[in-house]
Amino acid sequence: MRGKSSDQSLLFYTINVESRIRPDHPLRSLKEMIDGLLEEMSPLFATAYSRIGRPSVPPERLLKALLLMALYSVRSERQLVERIDTDLLFRWFLGMSPEERVFDATALTHNRPRLDEHGLTAAFFDAVLVKAVRAGLCSDDHFSVDGSLIESYASIKSFRPKDEDQRNSDGDSNSFKSRNAEVNFHGQTRTNDTHASKTDPEARLYRKGSGKEAKLSYIGHALTENRNGLVMGVTTTQATGTAECEAALSMLDRLKARHDLAPKTLGSDKGFDSGPLFLQLEQRGIEPHCAMLTQPIPNPKHVRRHRRDEVAARTRMRARLESIAYQLSQRCRKKIEEYFGWMKCVAGLSRSRWVGRWKLQQQLELTAAAYNLIRIRKLIPTN
Repeated sequence: MRGKSSDQSLLFYTINVESRIRPDHPLRSLKEMIDGLLEEMSPLFATAYSRIGRPSVPPERLLKALLLMALYSVRSERQLVERIDTDLLFRWFLGMSPEERVFDATALTHNRPRLDEHGLTAAFFDAVLVKAVRAGLCSDDHFSVDGSLIESYASIKSFRPKDEDQRNSDGDSNSFKSRNAEVNFHGQTRTNDTHASKTDPEARLYRKGSGKEAKLSYIGHALTENRNGLVMGVTTTQATGTAECEAALSMLDRLKARHDLAPKTLGSDKGFDSGPLFLQLEQRGIEPHCAMLTQPIPNPKHVRRHRRDEVAARTRMRARLESIAYQLSQRCRKKIEEYFGWMKCVAGLSRSRWVGRWKLQQQLELTAAAYNLIRIRKLIPTN
C-alpha cells in the first residue's frame, strides 16, 4: 500500500542523539581524542576567563566548532552556526542537546582575540603533537619543510599607493570613500615598496613564478616528519623572497624548545637553495637535503671572505645530490605536498577567511591539528 506523508507534528519528541550516530562513524574516535586533549587543557582555559560574570560559550566548544570548519569544508562561521543549528551530527560532536540554542556567529568573532592572546590554538596543536610523539608515530630523524601561497582576503583593488589621499575631493576630513574606486591599473607599476592594501596592510603582492598572476598573499609554512607525514610545525609570514628560509629555522627552533626534537636531515625544494640556510642548518647539526638550482657555485677564492663559509655549505650540498639519503628525502617530501593539498582542497585554506596575519595563523594551527588528528586516527588501531 502506498504510504502517505503526514503534516501533523507530534506534541512531544524523544530523540536520543547518541543512537543517531552510527557506531563506526569517523567522528566518534576523533571526538574521544579531542575531548581528552581539551580536558588536559582545562587549567589553561581557566586562566583565559574571569571567575565572575555571565558564563561564556565554553572554549572547548569553540575550538571543536572551528575544527568542524576544517573537517567538513565549511566556508564561513555563519554557515557553521547554521549547520550546528540543523545538523544532529554537529550538535552531538559539540555536546549540545537537540533543544539547546546554538550560539551566535559573533561569539567566534569576539573570542578570536582571546584565543590568540592566550595561545589556545597553538596549545591545542602542541597537545595533538605530544599525543603523536608519545604514541611513537613521529620520526625524530628526517623532516621536510615547504611553504605555500595563501591568497589574502583583500581585493586587488585595495592595493593602492601608500601616500594616496583617501579623502573625498571636496576636502571634507570627516568623510571617506565608501568603496575602492573603479580604476584601470593595467600598465601601472605597482610594487610593495610604493603600494599597500588598504584592507589588509600585512598582505603583499606576490607571484608564484614567472608569467604567473600576482596576488595579495601570505605564505603558509609547514614542517613535517617523513615517517607518517604528521605536521610538526606551522607558521605564517609575509610573502617575501627570504620568508621560507627564515620560517624553516623558526619552526625548527620552536620544535626544539617545545618538544626537544631536532631532525638529522631536512628535505626541501629549490626555493630553499640558500647558502646561509645550509650553513645555519649545519650549525644546528642538521644535514640539508635540498633540491638545488642549476646555476654554478662560485669559486670560494672569488667571493668575499665573509661569504666563503656559505659557498662551502652549498658545495657540500651539491655533493649530496647523488646520495641515496638525499634521494629518499626527496621521495618522502611528497607527504608535505599531501598536507598542503588537504589544507587547500578540504580545509578551504587556498584563501584566508579573515583579514590579518594572526588570524590566518590561527587557521593554520587548527587546520594542522585537524590533519594530524585524522592521521593519528588511521595510524592508531581502534578496538
